[in-house]
Amino acid sequence: MTSGVVDAQAIDLRAVQRQVDAALEDFLAEKVRAAAGQGHPPEVAQTVRDFLAAGGKRLRAVLCVVGWHAAGGDVDATSAFRVAASLELFVAFALIHDDIMDDSASRRGRPAVHRVMRARLGEDERAERLGAGGALLVGNLALMWAQELLHTARLEPGRQRLVHGLYDAILEEVMYGQYLDVMGTGCGADDVEAALRIIRYKTATATIERPLQLGAAVAGAGEATMDVFTRLGLPLGEAFQLRDDLLDVFGSPDGTCAPGLSDLREGKRTVLLALGLQRADRIRRERLGHLVVRADLGECEAAEARTILQDTGARQHTERMIADRYEQVLQVLDGAGFPQAADRALRGLAVTATQYTS
Repeated sequence: MTSGVVDAQAIDLRAVQRQVDAALEDFLAEKVRAAAGQGHPPEVAQTVRDFLAAGGKRLRAVLCVVGWHAAGGDVDATSAFRVAASLELFVAFALIHDDIMDDSASRRGRPAVHRVMRARLGEDERAERLGAGGALLVGNLALMWAQELLHTARLEPGRQRLVHGLYDAILEEVMYGQYLDVMGTGCGADDVEAALRIIRYKTATATIERPLQLGAAVAGAGEATMDVFTRLGLPLGEAFQLRDDLLDVFGSPDGTCAPGLSDLREGKRTVLLALGLQRADRIRRERLGHLVVRADLGECEAAEARTILQDTGARQHTERMIADRYEQVLQVLDGAGFPQAADRALRGLAVTATQYTS
C-alpha cells in the first residue's frame, strides 16, 4: 500500500490522493451494486459517488496520511488510507448539508445535491421542500457510510479507542460550528472573536488538527505528538479559512479564482466582514450592512462592498492574520522533530493552505 507514496525525502501527495480515491471508489461501487441487488433506489448511492468524483483537494485525507507518517508509520498504511477515505465521506455529508442550509446553487462546478433532487421532481409544487429533504437523507447516508468505512479500517485494538474518540470529536465540533454559523447569522456581525470561534469549530479542528491526529493515532502516537498537531493545526486551520474567505470576496491576484458573491449575499460571518464593519465609519458601516445579506446583490453592489473592505483595511488586516498564523505553524514545525519526509510535506501543505489561488 505504501509503494510509491513515501521515500526518505518526500511523500508523494498525489499518490496519496489516488489511493484515497481508489479506496472510496471501491467502497462506493460496492454500495451501488448492493443497492441494485437489494432493490434500493439506485440514484442515492450514485449521487454520493458522483459528488465525490466531482473533485475536491482531499486535504483532510492527505493530512491524515501525512499525520500517520509523521508519527512513525512506515510499514502498512492500509488502515490509515481507510480512515482517510472515511473522512472524505464525512466531508461529503457536511457539504451536502451545508449547501441545503445556505441554499447554495452549486458545488464544485455542478448543481448542489438539493438542486439535483429538486430537478428530479419536475413541476411538483412540493419540489423545493422535498428536494431539500432528499438531499438531507443522502447526506445522512454519506455520514453513515463514513462510519462504516471507519469500522473496516482494521485498527490495532489498543489504537481503535483513540481513533474512534477523535472521530467522534470531529463530528461534534463540526455540528457545533455549523450551529453557531447558522444561528449567529446577522447577529453581532462585527464581532471578530465570534467569527474566529466559528472557524475554530467548523474548520480549524475538522480540516487540519483532527485529520492529522487521526493519522497519528493509527500509527500509535502518544500525547506529545497529539499536542504538536493541536498547536500546528489550529493556526493553520484558521489561516486556511481566512484565505478562503478572502478568495470568495476578492478572488486571486492571478485570476485563477474569480471573485464571488455567495459570502456577501449570505452576509456570512467572516472575520473579513467583521473587520470591515468594525473599522468603517458610520456611513460606510451602514452602507456595508445594507449591501450584504441580499440575495439579489449584483456585481456593482459587490464591487462597492469590496471597496469598503479594502479602504477600511479589513482585507490587509486579514492578510496579516494569515501571515502571523503561518509563522506560528513554521515555529511549531521547527521544534517538532518529525521525519524529514513528513516535515517537508507539512511545510508544503502549509503553503498550499495559506497561499493557494484556486
